Amino acid sequence: MKGAILGKKLGMISYFAEDGAQVPCSVIEAGPCPVVQVKTVETDGYSAVKVGYREVKEQRVNKPEMGLFIKAGVKPVGNITEFREYNGDLQVGDVLTLGQFAKGDKLRITGTSKGKGFQGVVRRHHFSGVGMATHGQSDRQRHPGSIGSSSYPSRVFKGMKMAGRMGGTKITVRNLTVVDIIEDQNIILIKGSVPGAVNSVLKIIKL
Repeated sequence: MKGAILGKKLGMISYFAEDGAQVPCSVIEAGPCPVVQVKTVETDGYSAVKVGYREVKEQRVNKPEMGLFIKAGVKPVGNITEFREYNGDLQVGDVLTLGQFAKGDKLRITGTSKGKGFQGVVRRHHFSGVGMATHGQSDRQRHPGSIGSSSYPSRVFKGMKMAGRMGGTKITVRNLTVVDIIEDQNIILIKGSVPGAVNSVLKIIKL
C-alpha cells in the first residue's frame, strides 16, 4: 500500500481541464487523519496502522477508545479504520494528509452504497415484468412470476433473484484517477462517481 486516507463525500461537480474538456468529478474532503495505533508482526501478528477521521466530543467515545486516544496523545476521533501493510514509517501521533497523493494517481475507494430499503424485482434486478397488461393480468405487471419447479426438485433454488433489501452494502471501485488536489482545503477531486451518499465516509487507498 503506497498511501491511504479517510475522507467524506461532498458531492459531484463538473471540472474543466486545461484543454477545455469537461470531466465529471466526485469531491471528497480527505483528512487530516491522526495515527492512533501502530500494529507490528511482533506484537499483533500483522502490520497495520490504525487511523481516525473527524474529531468528536469525549462523551461520544467509549472508555476503551478513550484510553487509546489518551495513550496516543490525540484528540478523540470517530471512524477508526485500519490500513494493513502501509508502506511508511509512521509513529503514533503522526497525521495522514493529502500530501501523499498527486494528480494522475490511481486509487481504490471503498464506501457503503445508498440504502434503498425493501425493493421489488423490477427495481432490484431490472425485471421487465410479467406479460402484457391485458388478458387478466391487470395487477401482475411488476411481479416476479414463477420461482420454482414442479414435484422435482420441489424447492426454490438458492440464489434466486427475488424481492428484498437493496443497497447499504460495502462497495469498492478500483482504478479511479485523481484529477486535482486542493491541499490547503483537504479537498481531492476524483474522476467519476464513488460509492455512498453525501457525507458518507470513504476509505481511499493509493494503488
